[in-house]
Amino acid sequence: MAIGDLIRGLREARGWSQGRLASALNDRHGTSLTREYISRWERSKVVPGDFYLACLSSVLDVPLAVLEGEVNRRNFLFNAAATAIAPVVASDLLTSGFAARLQAGPSADDWEGKLSTYGTEYMSLGASDIQRRVSGELVVVQQQLDDPRLWSVASRLMTLYAKTFPGSDGSKAVSWYRMAAKAADESRDEQTRVWVRGRAAIALGYEGASLGVADMLADQAIAISGKRPSLGLLNAIMGKAHAAAIRGDHAQARNLLTDGRRIFDSAASYEQTSDYAVPYWRMNVFTSLLAARLGDEKTAVDAQDAARRELPAELPRFVTHLEMHRGLMLARSGDKAGGVAYARAAMEALPPEKHSLTLRMLMEEIEA
Repeated sequence: MAIGDLIRGLREARGWSQGRLASALNDRHGTSLTREYISRWERSKVVPGDFYLACLSSVLDVPLAVLEGEVNRRNFLFNAAATAIAPVVASDLLTSGFAARLQAGPSADDWEGKLSTYGTEYMSLGASDIQRRVSGELVVVQQQLDDPRLWSVASRLMTLYAKTFPGSDGSKAVSWYRMAAKAADESRDEQTRVWVRGRAAIALGYEGASLGVADMLADQAIAISGKRPSLGLLNAIMGKAHAAAIRGDHAQARNLLTDGRRIFDSAASYEQTSDYAVPYWRMNVFTSLLAARLGDEKTAVDAQDAARRELPAELPRFVTHLEMHRGLMLARSGDKAGGVAYARAAMEALPPEKHSLTLRMLMEEIEA
């Protein structure tokens, strides 16, 4: 993909015109670009230099060089850090990156330990804290990609990083999910390739965002796995089920739920508090929202009750998920005001620092 095609795709993902992009660049960075100049970039008549790449990174909130490797990654990181990141933070990131390259960095086993910790912390921490920390880890692991095992680490970190952006923002979350899938392919590990795509599919499907991408990644996971039961395949199937329900294809959604339950019976995990696990309570959270979207009140309530019986006390955010599913059921049954009030009360009962982007998107769905 040429850099011009990439700029156009990111602009269109935001729903911006060329004039709007030019105005955003001019307002934020004091440039004097015109719509025609943006057009010349997109048609590859002119290639933006380092300064304009940094400006584009800041305005579009996407590391363009990293997405497709069209420009030198280290040069781009330096320029982006210089314009879009506070100097102290930029210094820390650059120091970590070069230190990892010069000193070999953490071992593959060390990285697996870090991923396990992040998997647990994601379930209770806020998106901004996770985003800040994982961005630093990505700078470090980027320097160690001579080892295929570390492509597996990088792809899973990218997936987690993508989860800290709203899935409805195609220029952020979706771009990171796509890049995570490519990184997983570099690992040459089937389990990683399936899990990364499946996790992205369930994230987008659960949020009700970018459904075409959710379907695409789910289909890729299914094809790679050959339908061999795994947590990645389970996530893919359930993500595809949510996408079908939102589109109004209730028959397909129900069939996929049946498939998901069958895969869960073979692949369920005993770990209760990790983003890398799908225990009984979490499968019921997936089912609860799906049934609420389908208008199947009995299945939804049964799933909510089953989830509550086993949901760990240290994960109150997921209790809020279940309460908001009830708010969605009320709104879909015709009591929109009651459903919105119920969901808002559930959100307000949860400390603000534990709110997630997914909960906010659920609130928007109920209000709509």
